[in-house]
Amino acid sequence: MIYLDNAASTQIHENVLESMLPYLKEQYGNPSSIHRYGRLAHKAIEKARKQIAQLINAESSEILFTSGGTESNNTALYGISEKRPNSQIITSSIEHDAILEPSKRLAKNGYDVVYIPVDDKGTVNLEVLENSLSDNTCLVSIMFANNEVGTIEPISKITKLCNEKNIPFHTDAIQAVGKIPIDVKKLGIDLLSISSHKINGPKGIGALYVRKGIDIDPIILGGGQENGLRSGTENVANIVGFGKACEIANLNLSENIFHMKKLRDILVLKILKEIPGVSLNGHPENRLPNNAHFTFLGVAGEDLIIKLDEYGIAASTGSACSVHTQKASHVLKAMGYSYEQITGSLRLTLGLYNTESQIDETVNILKKVTAELRSVSPFKEKYSF
Repeated sequence: MIYLDNAASTQIHENVLESMLPYLKEQYGNPSSIHRYGRLAHKAIEKARKQIAQLINAESSEILFTSGGTESNNTALYGISEKRPNSQIITSSIEHDAILEPSKRLAKNGYDVVYIPVDDKGTVNLEVLENSLSDNTCLVSIMFANNEVGTIEPISKITKLCNEKNIPFHTDAIQAVGKIPIDVKKLGIDLLSISSHKINGPKGIGALYVRKGIDIDPIILGGGQENGLRSGTENVANIVGFGKACEIANLNLSENIFHMKKLRDILVLKILKEIPGVSLNGHPENRLPNNAHFTFLGVAGEDLIIKLDEYGIAASTGSACSVHTQKASHVLKAMGYSYEQITGSLRLTLGLYNTESQIDETVNILKKVTAELRSVSPFKEKYSF
């Protein structure tokens, strides 16, 4: 298989797996216990907390462990909004469903939810955002980089607007952390969501950065773990693996960016040059180094994925989390794309283990598959490829 769906999930790093094994075998203590087994588990958690903090230039005490990106996003929205009933929440029209769905519930519960529009490249409209801020705004949540088209948002400009009005700012950075440099202190970010399995760590573990001084309510109550902000016995092995993944990503960040960007640029250039009727979606420059999102006119994206899978290539049309709902991409809709442009979309996302020879093979197979699908397409008369 050639795996080109790294935005959905990544292969666990061998050193990450190795770091986890002791906590799945002999070091199985509960970190809340005061005996030696418990103390060893607690120490391992605190080491991981520090490794994660270092990746984004935070303090260890500002890292709150969660079950993953979805819980981190939900915790940010509910944890802040419950302090200010019936206030205003501002987000964007292209957020992940882990932001949009809780926003819908908050709207039903009396909150005024404002969705900031984006341009045809997926960049949020800063003027509309600035004009939407008010004394009643309790939180602004704008993603760092879009999970479908890879556009990186102007986070420093957004935080400046929020900081000037003393409004807490949260960013879903699940696709961005470990792919591009992020400094929460320099950027002035108040809350930031991270997911382990997007950066070669295990699934089922994530974190929410909560800047010192930001007060949030817990959404999971019980034994008071994580300083009372997230109860439940900690998943020690996954936390250890998550910490190790962040350490590896931090040490190799420049090298990994170079590797992924080089492969992505080759992929984009070859596809646009060798396959007619294809366009690149998202911002041409301000995009994640591993993301390439296309529209293949006259072809259904789902058909492309099925055919690519038959040839041993794993790809997607967009968010893996929205596959079960079978709905058209809300991201491309918000960017003003037509039905045909949306249905012909394909997302190819690179990772640490992809090679240039895999890119060459993928393009050759794509040429063959696209021609085959277009030959039976109901749109074949409309286009002359």
